[in-house]
Amino acid sequence: MARWTRSFSTLSLFARALVLIHLSLPAGAQPAQSLDGPFPIYLDPSQPIDARVADLVSRMTFEEKAAQLFHGAGPNPRLQIPAFGGWNQCLHGVWSTRSTTLFPVPIALASTWDPDLIHTVADAISDEARALYNIGATGPRGRHGLIYRAPVINISRDPRWGRIQECYGEDPFLTSRIGVAYVQGLQGSDPNYLKLASTLKHFAVNNQENGRMSLSASVSERWLHEYWLPHFKACVTEGQAQSLMAAYNAINGAPCAINRLLLTDILRDSWGFNGFVVSDLGGIGFLVTSHHAFPTNEQAVAAAISAGCDLDDNEYTNGLPGAVQQGLLSEDAVDLALARYLRVAFRLGAFDPPEMVPYSAIPESVIHSPEHRQLSLQTARASIVLLSNRDNFLPLDGTTLNSVAVIGPMANHFEAGSYFGTPSGPVNPLQGIQNRADPTTQVLYAKGCEITAACNPADLAQAIQFAGQADVAVLYLGTNNQVEAEGRDRTQLGLPGGQEQLLQAVYQANPRTAVVLINGGPLSVRWARDNVPAIVEAYYAGEEGGNAIADVLFGNSNPGAKLAYTVYESTAQIPPQSEYDISRGFTYMYFQGEPVFPFGHGLSYTQFEYGRVHLSHRHVSTDGRLRVRIDVRNVGQRSGAEVVQLYAHRTSPIGVPVPIKKLVGFRKIQLEAGEQATVRFELPADQLAIYDEARHDFVVEPGVFQALVGSSSEDIRARAHFLVTASRNQKR
Repeated sequence: MARWTRSFSTLSLFARALVLIHLSLPAGAQPAQSLDGPFPIYLDPSQPIDARVADLVSRMTFEEKAAQLFHGAGPNPRLQIPAFGGWNQCLHGVWSTRSTTLFPVPIALASTWDPDLIHTVADAISDEARALYNIGATGPRGRHGLIYRAPVINISRDPRWGRIQECYGEDPFLTSRIGVAYVQGLQGSDPNYLKLASTLKHFAVNNQENGRMSLSASVSERWLHEYWLPHFKACVTEGQAQSLMAAYNAINGAPCAINRLLLTDILRDSWGFNGFVVSDLGGIGFLVTSHHAFPTNEQAVAAAISAGCDLDDNEYTNGLPGAVQQGLLSEDAVDLALARYLRVAFRLGAFDPPEMVPYSAIPESVIHSPEHRQLSLQTARASIVLLSNRDNFLPLDGTTLNSVAVIGPMANHFEAGSYFGTPSGPVNPLQGIQNRADPTTQVLYAKGCEITAACNPADLAQAIQFAGQADVAVLYLGTNNQVEAEGRDRTQLGLPGGQEQLLQAVYQANPRTAVVLINGGPLSVRWARDNVPAIVEAYYAGEEGGNAIADVLFGNSNPGAKLAYTVYESTAQIPPQSEYDISRGFTYMYFQGEPVFPFGHGLSYTQFEYGRVHLSHRHVSTDGRLRVRIDVRNVGQRSGAEVVQLYAHRTSPIGVPVPIKKLVGFRKIQLEAGEQATVRFELPADQLAIYDEARHDFVVEPGVFQALVGSSSEDIRARAHFLVTASRNQKR
């Protein structure tokens, strides 16, 4: 993406401060009287950030401090503090009152398995967010700020979870790679300034909507560190995310907002995090009303600040004065929380003249620009998964189709997903077919049924009629936010309402039927897999989704996406939702049954042939690394993308559950017909570590392992054994 720069003028510090005062206040407002005494250190951009933060905190009254620790704090004219924070979201586009570019939902972004593309998407989104701030635009809850609550990197252990559309799938390694790319794209690459501040959510083990304000997840030390935290650690240590959101839930009885182990011992002391922690909306209040951890707001506020939760809603503003007066909390603890928060504000350039901050030059014209809309189309194409394609039913040859029946409750419906902006001219699936089909092709449309209701006989009859008289039928089925969303888990994995009945009736009327799924979480479509010629997973694909789906159906785009989750046949195959130990049968790593579609699965209109696995060594020490190499050739007739996936498996037992296989690397490659590429991986031995609860640390246990390379977690094309031996320095 373009980098927006402006030459820095040689303004005096005093002149710069005047510029800042003018820009920091609401339109039409006048600054309060100037600060007494010498020019404030905190307004001097040449001073170190820590000195500026300390100077500003020292000038604030306690009431001002408490007010500033409200996430929606307005400007402070007396101290020239701008409204830099705000309550903002940008999971797949900037949530705004004006039109912004809407990209596919996060689970679709993860299905691209393309961190470089996701970085580009996040970069575009953050350009739009900065531009909105630069022009003083109004967001859903006040003026746009620079702190954004994204990405969601909770992990989809359970397919019933209602917020899978917001996350990056069931695997910690894939989530870490997509998450780091997104954070870095949001925050920018300038060495001195942040474009935005990214807030990771929800920290941690947030994976169930039912009772989320009060439930306590029972998690062992091993699984906490081995499954629930690695992607958070990567986004903090590699991505340098500036903020985390404490989840509503408790872990082993300790609510996350007052969980010192989580917020201080792990996050700050172990990972070196130097940003701020914010509670989920209303989270401190729920300590009193839902968790019943404290009888008063003052006690809850004191415990949260002491544990390392720096920012909240009005509970801090209203409760901090009383907490200090009652001796529950020291003002120094409040100052520490405030300093963490303000440090991010200075890194955002909120106190510096615009001429010094390169992102202040990002113009309004980037907001929902044609270039960004084209990027949304490109991303949607890259996120669509071809689940099945019997006898090469797809792509459809549009030049030979006289008629196509477009059927289903999702066909003439645009589903944006959660936390979206205001898309302009979104393209639904029916419109996409009309846009991409040959002008001579007749397009017949029938809803067939509603999304969640039983089939109306008249609607069903029309769908059967149109399917029977068309050359092919394309059936758009799926879910919406009434089925799966924040606050709403699913109880079953099949198609809702009468959609399964519609599916079977349309197929009986015309076996030349393709199914397109438009959904957030995994849908069990076992019958469709076993009967229908082709199934496409499209998710909630953003404003250009209808066109992108049609491009795949008609072969204008060759699908190359892969599932980021396992599609189970039913909830009977998995443990209860309250079980947080994944080794009991969750995810591709521990699931022993037969999935409808496995993690990492996705087909193409071409074929890829894998060679042998070549290892740099057959023996590697526990502190060493292995190089893995394999040749992949496109043996089909057209260009296509393949995600080459590297898994590892321990074959020698060690007395604790270990994964059937574990993703440790992947590469997405684009090959022309007949082209071959050599794909290389670096496999550090610490990727093979397990968390040892006796040592309270990750340990690489010597033993025999397999390196497995393939096109999905089930479609392994090549494998090789290697031995991990103890290093000379390893303590036993």
